[in-house]
Amino acid sequence: MRIAVTGSIATDHLMVFPGRFADQLIPDRLAHVSLSFLVDALEVRRGGVAANICFGLGGLGLAPLLVGAVGADFAEHEVWLKEHGVDTGAVHVSAERGTARFMCITDEDANQIAAFYAGAMQEARDIDLARSLHGRPRPDLVLVGPDDPEAMLRHTRECRRLGLPFAADPSQQLARLDGPQVRDLVDGARWLFTNEYEAALLLERTGWDRDDVLARVGAWVTTLGSAGVRVDRAGHAPLTVDAVPDAPVTDPTGVGDAFRAGFLAALGHDLPLPAAARLGCVLASTALSTVGSQTYRVDRHHLLATAERAYGAAAADELAPALHALEVLDGTP
Repeated sequence: MRIAVTGSIATDHLMVFPGRFADQLIPDRLAHVSLSFLVDALEVRRGGVAANICFGLGGLGLAPLLVGAVGADFAEHEVWLKEHGVDTGAVHVSAERGTARFMCITDEDANQIAAFYAGAMQEARDIDLARSLHGRPRPDLVLVGPDDPEAMLRHTRECRRLGLPFAADPSQQLARLDGPQVRDLVDGARWLFTNEYEAALLLERTGWDRDDVLARVGAWVTTLGSAGVRVDRAGHAPLTVDAVPDAPVTDPTGVGDAFRAGFLAALGHDLPLPAAARLGCVLASTALSTVGSQTYRVDRHHLLATAERAYGAAAADELAPALHALEVLDGTP
């Protein structure tokens, strides 16, 4: 299965606050918040939703095509991604702007406060998807991830024009999109990815109910944090898969991206939907145990052992054929 992933490519600045954000908030003063957090740690890591998903897909043997916009400072990150199986030939390099920056503080409850500076990502709207795909194998799926909003809309419309199956993953950009834009991004998607909060926001933005959404997409995949994942399809009972129990929590940044990589890689290896959800959860738990979204280490023995511990021997056996030739993916810097 050939997957193209469009979306953000960034450098992550990850900080840790040794307390709880909730303890710093005064309920009757929320209209005028002015807070500063003294953090204990700062990690600068490679990131961006599209790059994170491609990192996981590459490690799982799918050789994804990354489509996005960066600055000239992307060179080292590009080498890293290539070394981990990612095709970066469709990445646009800006002559004027630097690569996007993601700045995030995580508290002891794994709550996060984040900001994102777009930088070169603003030029993603100028990327012509058809031109990016020219001379390359036609993708079986295009994941349209959070990006410059105009780029997301352009890529989605181009997928429809070219007859390319696409997955909608509006994610953090739901806060910047209005109702007509969200409806345009979702309508006709083979897969729709959200977390629980984003699912509620998507319904509020579109004015649709759940049945309206399911009538317009092939399947709606909602990650539920420590509760796992739910997959909804019109005419089918919801599929729910528990998260990996007792997974070490080090840094939640990029965990949803790792889930998407595991989920789509399993589908790319022709595994059934429950197995895809389980592999997504297994890879997500692996990413959760490291700082940074492209620093986790995965090998088939670890994946299968985690799957067996979480879901039983039969579930691990179901994953084994797809992971048979998997080489070790080492994200250690």
